[in-house]
Amino acid sequence: MQGMNAERLALGTILIALLVLALKLTAWWLTNSVALLSDALESFVNVGGAVMAWMAVHYAKKPADAGHPFGHYKAEYFSAVLEGIMIIIAALLIVEQSVHALGNLRSTAEWGRAGLLINGVALVLNLIWARLLIGRGRQLSSPALTAGGRHLMSDVWTSVGVLLGLVLAMLTGWTILDPLLALLVAVNILREGYGVVVSSVNGLMDSAAPKEERARIEELLHQSAAGALQVHDLKTRRAGVALFVEFHMVVDGAMTVQASHCICDTIEEAIQQAFPEAQVIIHVEPEHQLEASGIEPG
Repeated sequence: MQGMNAERLALGTILIALLVLALKLTAWWLTNSVALLSDALESFVNVGGAVMAWMAVHYAKKPADAGHPFGHYKAEYFSAVLEGIMIIIAALLIVEQSVHALGNLRSTAEWGRAGLLINGVALVLNLIWARLLIGRGRQLSSPALTAGGRHLMSDVWTSVGVLLGLVLAMLTGWTILDPLLALLVAVNILREGYGVVVSSVNGLMDSAAPKEERARIEELLHQSAAGALQVHDLKTRRAGVALFVEFHMVVDGAMTVQASHCICDTIEEAIQQAFPEAQVIIHVEPEHQLEASGIEPG
């Protein structure tokens, strides 16, 4: 599993989502519970989100071309934003179903215990796949996979709450717990959808690389820029799997172009060893461009 690439994981997510949807629809059919219906509605969104994520991951792998000289990496962010919106829509559908059910309560005697067991199987399957997607999504710097994993985790918590609540309702006979649980689930899903949209929009807005990555880049510049006088105006940004690094390097004005180019090559090699997906742009400047602060080569 750990060796799977982003595209295979996205394709696997479609198959898992379809299987989980089938299990949840079966559980709802056996129980006629509005909470389980709500759980199944979210899985419909999972299927759509999984298809979008696969398409985005596939498109993001396309090499740069004349129309997209910096690549197609941001396609994953569009997928993640759309998935977040779909999560929010699912939550609103659950609210509508819950409000309707509050006026039409059913006896717990009509619920089938087999349905709860089937929903439990779907829960475990979702949990395993969600943790895999989140872990590998972070390793591969894939916002589409990470968003998909977070969505599945919201689905897991949905199922946990629903199952615990339905068991309690069966023990006590409080059928009102069924629609109330669905409403609580909707609030949790809304929160998760909001988080997915915000994090993905930040990616579309060219947010800087995480602090730990920037600190590592600064350390590499300090270690590998021997021969230069200073490095300043460091800028970074993440675009899906790609990392863009840009900075100004000050050298002795009498240094030859070949010598300064050799320093640039050394820096690029050091950064790309640490971040294979990095694209580095270096502006070489003479000593009168020295600034009051910057990174001093070691």
